[in-house]
Amino acid sequence: MSIASTILRARDAQAGHNLAFGLIAVALAAAVFYVDTFTDIEGAIAVLYVVTILLAAQATTRIGLLVIAAVCVGLALLSYAMTHGDDADLQSTIRLIVALAALFVTTMLLLKTETARLTLLSTNSALKESEARYRSIFDRTRVALWERDYAKLRTYLMDVREQGVTDIKAYARANPAVVDHCIGLIRVVAVNEAAREMLGPESSAAGVLRRSIIPGQEKFLDVLQAIMDGKSVFEGKVEVRADNGEDKLVLLSISFPDDPAAFSRVVVSMVDITQRELALNALAEAQAELTKASKAATVGAMSASLAHELNQPLGANVVNSQTLLRWLDRDPPDLAAVRRSAERIIRDSQRASEIIQNTRSLLSPSSKKLESVSLDRLVDGTMALMEHELQRSGTTVFVDREPHIPPVSTVKIELQQVLVNLITNAIQAMDEAGSAERIIRIAMERPDNEHISIAVRDSGPGITEDAKDKLFAPFFTTKATGMGMGLSICRSTLEARGGKLEGTNHPEGGAIFEMRLLIKPEVEHA
Repeated sequence: MSIASTILRARDAQAGHNLAFGLIAVALAAAVFYVDTFTDIEGAIAVLYVVTILLAAQATTRIGLLVIAAVCVGLALLSYAMTHGDDADLQSTIRLIVALAALFVTTMLLLKTETARLTLLSTNSALKESEARYRSIFDRTRVALWERDYAKLRTYLMDVREQGVTDIKAYARANPAVVDHCIGLIRVVAVNEAAREMLGPESSAAGVLRRSIIPGQEKFLDVLQAIMDGKSVFEGKVEVRADNGEDKLVLLSISFPDDPAAFSRVVVSMVDITQRELALNALAEAQAELTKASKAATVGAMSASLAHELNQPLGANVVNSQTLLRWLDRDPPDLAAVRRSAERIIRDSQRASEIIQNTRSLLSPSSKKLESVSLDRLVDGTMALMEHELQRSGTTVFVDREPHIPPVSTVKIELQQVLVNLITNAIQAMDEAGSAERIIRIAMERPDNEHISIAVRDSGPGITEDAKDKLFAPFFTTKATGMGMGLSICRSTLEARGGKLEGTNHPEGGAIFEMRLLIKPEVEHA
């Protein structure tokens, strides 16, 4: 049976229903008028017109209802005039007033009911239209969308928070089964076609949800923390796994409703940015190679310049030293000539020192102004700067922050460059050693009232015994392609601002480098 024929049958049935109620209402009105007018029954017979109006209301519109009510009032008045026109008494008049009042009240109530019914129909129609529009957008958009039921998960997290837990990551490390339990509390309500294309046709199944979250468990814990903290939005880059086992990098966005009851339908969106990130990584690697080449060219040019500039004073020192020895070999020694040679040696040595100091000033100029730097923001900015390198190497960074760490007075770009160098060294050390677990821990604390400490620790092989004494020596390196200048420049940079840099092996494994900075240096040490 077609939809059109079904609609026609429904309309025919409704028309028959309206006709039946209309005929019954007319017959009843005629019967009430006859009984009220042509019989000797004493009573408020006209009140029965209310039944006529109720029946008519089932088969007519608002205007039709008003017309029928007016007709019933007219019939009641006509009957009163015909039966009591000459000998009207108080009782019959009261019965008429009661009947008219009943007709008026009934009509008003029916009109109000009809208004409410029409409003409800309009609201339902708007809701259906809105739901259809939402469903059309949800199904046809090329962004991968899920509707997930987070109600049970939110209830569980709120119960955990009431137990005094504020850091879900620490809680999950202490209770490894928490992540699996939380995944089991999530129910997938709906999935659009773009989501199926991204993760596979079975992306709505619970097992697929569990498998897709495994590569990005740290980000999943961030989502749990956002729910526990009552945040309205979570966004971040997350690694997910498709049905075919392919890992993809996606931009995850979740909007959490303000009403806890609405957590049964939370919209989750994902945008595949794998190719974009690969292109950015390739660009970053090309830029890194270009930077290395630029550094090598700079070092080569600087070396040539130093060799050229230092050749004359050093050569003069050799000649003056030989001359001084000849004057001393005379018998008796010519002390005046010896003194002149020694003065020339001092003069040329000072010139060589000035050349070196001028070259150093090009690398770390003392004209940079000090500024108040928040270490929390500095570390967060450095992590964002090195995001591609960390992702490429599969390195996870944990930051331990001691509360109430004050800002330090320093040159921000210098301190950030030192931190970048230490993190890069840690990544390269773990890469060369082929470490299975690649973790960097950055700890910030205040050891005393004057200093701030930043420690960078890796999970690599640590520092070898033969490298400990030469760790900060210029041009010493343990890397095949290294130039041996990074740690030396880092230490010089910190010392120029009154700080220190030390490196050693951590008792639990890996290397640890600690920067100690003055909070408020009275003068610039450069």
